[in-house]
Amino acid sequence: MDFIQAVADEHVYLFDGAMGTMLYAKGVFINKCYDELNLRNPEIVLEVHRQYVKAGAEIIETNTYGANRVKLHGFGIEDELRDINMRAAELARKAAGESVYVAGAMGPLGIRIEPYGPTAVDEARDIFREQAQALLDAGVDLFVCETFSNIAEMEQAIAAIRDVCMLPVVAQMTIGVDGRTIFGDTPRTLAQRLDRAGADVIGLNCSIGPDVMLDAIEEMAAATARKISCQPNAGLPRDVNGRQMYMASPDYFAKYAKRLIHKGVKFIGGCWGTTPEHIKKMSHAGRRASAGRSVRVI
Repeated sequence: MDFIQAVADEHVYLFDGAMGTMLYAKGVFINKCYDELNLRNPEIVLEVHRQYVKAGAEIIETNTYGANRVKLHGFGIEDELRDINMRAAELARKAAGESVYVAGAMGPLGIRIEPYGPTAVDEARDIFREQAQALLDAGVDLFVCETFSNIAEMEQAIAAIRDVCMLPVVAQMTIGVDGRTIFGDTPRTLAQRLDRAGADVIGLNCSIGPDVMLDAIEEMAAATARKISCQPNAGLPRDVNGRQMYMASPDYFAKYAKRLIHKGVKFIGGCWGTTPEHIKKMSHAGRRASAGRSVRVI
């Protein structure tokens, strides 16, 4: 499937929701390596993918957000990097069938790169390239780089993907309640730099709920001609008896999905706290979002 056609057409496409939230709900402890489950418990990962496809997701992300050498080293399994990434793509493809796109998910390295830390930008690029190559070899349709707070790190991730292929890249930064990254970058600055870096789709995900993202998305859309994506959390997490709970209901999420689509979002989904029920409600809401736009739903 050629995802570049999806970037160019007039449809609004629906991403899946959170993988980690669903795995946690199925009994996987938070201190486990969720990426390792692709090898150790593939059926549980496959089941989550299938639930999102059934809910109406048209793009599902591989369970590889932390499957880079740096993060896997923390669990002593960095030598299994290629197997973890390739198996993740195989599982997503099995659930996706022939009508749903598979996105190779890549997250930040979890270390500081220059000038904020000791890791050189070239080294970061090499690390990202290794993961990108494994996902490419497994046959993903596109890449999603998400939950990055450092725009310079994101630029290296995009460059690494471009080193190995020209598949479309969705680049999503994360901001705080003040509408800026932790490094102080505004949505306008993020849009301009992601545009120059060569991302095909730019946007935001994680950290905050859909209400806070509305203004930020509008600012990004005004600063670039690239298509826009948005995958907010189900609100801000709250501590409930020692557990971090996301309180935004599927109906609340669907209401903001319509507003985000009206702001120009073409690719929409959910991050932490979202479930297949959130995606299902967003699918229904998207159909009614605008007479001038459409949502393709499985």
